[in-house]
Amino acid sequence: ALLVPLWVKSERLRGLQWVGLLCAFAAVVFALREGFTGDHASTARGDLLALAAGMLWGLTTVVIRATRLVSISAEKLLFYQPAVTAAVFPFLSLYLGEQWSWHFSPFAVTSLLLQTVIGAFASYLLWMWMLGRYPATKISVFVFFTPLFALLFGALWLKESVTTGLLVALATVAAGIVLVNRKPASA
Repeated sequence: ALLVPLWVKSERLRGLQWVGLLCAFAAVVFALREGFTGDHASTARGDLLALAAGMLWGLTTVVIRATRLVSISAEKLLFYQPAVTAAVFPFLSLYLGEQWSWHFSPFAVTSLLLQTVIGAFASYLLWMWMLGRYPATKISVFVFFTPLFALLFGALWLKESVTTGLLVALATVAAGIVLVNRKPASA
C-alpha cells in the first residue's frame, strides 16, 4: 500500500487511509509484543528473515499491480511463484549447510497439509485474484490479519488460551480496515 502509489497513480492514499494502516500495523506490534522481550541475539536472524520475507511479498504486490502481470490469471501467477521457489530453495538450503531431517507424525503431516492447502494455495490464490480486481491500497490492509490469524489458529490448534490482547488486536485491525476502505466524504 505504501509503494503502489509511486507506480499506480490512481491508488493514492488519503489521510484517513494512512491512519487506518497505522492502526492495523500498531495492532500487529501490540499482539506480537511478547516476542520482543528476552534474548534477541538468538532470534535476530529469524526476525530479520521474516521481515525480509514480508517486504519481498509486499514488493511482489507492487510488481504485479504496476505491470502487465495484473492481467495474468491468478492461477498462473500462483503456480510460478512456488514452482520457482521449489526449484531454487533446496539448492540454497544445501549451500547454507542446513540439516535435512524427516520426522513424520500425524500432527506434523496434518499441519503441513493445512499450511499447504489453506496457507499457501487458497489464501494466495484469493490474494492474486483480488489484486487483479481491486486497488492494492484498499486490500493490502487485510494482510495485517495474517500474523494475528496465525496466532489465533495456532493457539486453537495447540489448545492454548486466546489472550485478550489478541482479541483487541483483531478488533483494531478491523477498525483499520474500515478506515482504509471508507469512502471519502463528498465535497
